[in-house]
Amino acid sequence: MIRRLYAFLVRDFYSETSYRVSFILGLGGILFRVLIFYFLAQLINPSAAPLLGAYGGDYFAFVLIGIALGGYFSTGLTGFAAALRQAQTTGTLEAMMMTPTAVSLLIVGSSLWSYTYTTFRVLVYLLIGVLLLDLNLAQANLLGALLSLMLGIIAFASIGIMAASVIMVIKRGDPITALLGNLANLVSGVYYPIEILPEWLQWLARLLPITYALRAMRLALLSGAGWGELAPDLLVLLLFCLLLFPLSLLLFRYAVEQARADGSLTHY
Repeated sequence: MIRRLYAFLVRDFYSETSYRVSFILGLGGILFRVLIFYFLAQLINPSAAPLLGAYGGDYFAFVLIGIALGGYFSTGLTGFAAALRQAQTTGTLEAMMMTPTAVSLLIVGSSLWSYTYTTFRVLVYLLIGVLLLDLNLAQANLLGALLSLMLGIIAFASIGIMAASVIMVIKRGDPITALLGNLANLVSGVYYPIEILPEWLQWLARLLPITYALRAMRLALLSGAGWGELAPDLLVLLLFCLLLFPLSLLLFRYAVEQARADGSLTHY
C-alpha cells in the first residue's frame, strides 16, 4: 500500500512541477495574500479585538489560520473530484479500476499530492507570519492543533468523496462543490467570527465541520487551549468523521458500480 501511495505522489509531483512558472508564481502569490490581510488587520484590529478575545484579539492571526485551514477544506472538497475528472479525461481511470488496487486506495492516492501541496502552503503561510509579521504561536497547544487538523481533514475529505461520487454518476459536480465552498466561506468563520452573523446563519454554520475545526485550531494555536476547552469541538469533529467517512466510501463504491453497469465509467 505504501509503495502504491508513493507512486501516486511521485506521479503527481512530476506532473505539477513540470509547469515551473505556474508552480513558482503560485508560491509567490502566498506572500501577496498574507501581506494583504496583514495590512487589512492594521485597519480593523481596534474594532475587531472585542470579538476576538478568545483568540488573543489579533485579526491577522485569526484570519491567517482561517485561510490556512480553508485551504484544506477546499482541497478536500475539490481534490477528489478533480483527480477523478483528470483520470477520466486522460483515459487512465478505467485502467486503474481494472487493477487489484482497492477503490479506497485509488481515492486516497489520487488526492495525496493535493494534500501534500496544501500542507506545504500552510507551512509557508505560518512561517511568513511568524518570521516576518510578528505572528505569536509561543503558547500554542501543538498536539491539540494537530488532532483538530487531522479530524478536520477526514471530515472535509468525506464531503469531497461524496462530490466525486456525484460526478461519477451525473458527470458534472461543479455547481455542488462551488455551492458548498461559497457557503463555507460565508458562514464558517474563515474571515470573521461567526458571532457577527444572524442567528439563522450561525445555525447553518453549525452544520459544517469546518466551523468546529476552525474554532479548535484557533483556540489551540492562539490561546494555548487545553484538552478540556477543545473537547466539545473535537468530539463534534469525531462524530462527523465516524458518520461521513464510511458513508462516502459506500457512495463512491456504489457510483463506480453504477458507472460500470451502464458503461459510462470513462465518460465525462
